[in-house]
Amino acid sequence: MEAFLNISLAFPTVVFSFMLAVMVVYWLIALLGLAEIELLDNLALPDSDGLQLEGLAGLLMRLGLAGIPLTIILTALVFFCWLISYYAAYLLSPLLGVGLLRYLLGAGIAVGAFLAAVPLTSLVLRPVRALLRKAAPPASKSLLGQVGVVRSPSVTAQQGYVWVEDGGAGLTLQVRSATAGAEFQRGTRVVLIEYVYDMNLYRVVGEDEFKG
Repeated sequence: MEAFLNISLAFPTVVFSFMLAVMVVYWLIALLGLAEIELLDNLALPDSDGLQLEGLAGLLMRLGLAGIPLTIILTALVFFCWLISYYAAYLLSPLLGVGLLRYLLGAGIAVGAFLAAVPLTSLVLRPVRALLRKAAPPASKSLLGQVGVVRSPSVTAQQGYVWVEDGGAGLTLQVRSATAGAEFQRGTRVVLIEYVYDMNLYRVVGEDEFKG
């Protein structure tokens, strides 16, 4: 246990230990229902059609992770970074030493752990993506043309949620703006015009634009 703590709380593993602790706290809060968390839920990999994403988001989409909630991707990625970093630090502990040398080698381990964790995350989560697509409810054609009210802070081509009246408790649906550059603020009325099956979301336009 002492060796485990020493490695987990030492550079470079401590970086991923902190990130993993944050993700654990997030999931505990979400599972216990202690708070309504929408910040990360509103962040998702958008449909790649017509979009040129850079950095980590673009890499994850090229690895086939589009459509998986970002919270799941981040949790898996951080976990594998931590796991690889921990065992690398454990195996290379005689070489790490102290002082500047430790930080230089530790930085190399951290970078290597991240580079190895990205494809590993893709490999593990691709079956999850398939399960999510099978579990996603079929598009309800009756919803197309329905008016929804923006529930998230905004709706853009990359993120957003709306609430739609369905005669019962209402539906909260993931949506994207159908018009490049268009943004709808919370409370704006929009119309569902297209269902994107692969992403399990709807494209929307403003109510005024829909009415012409």
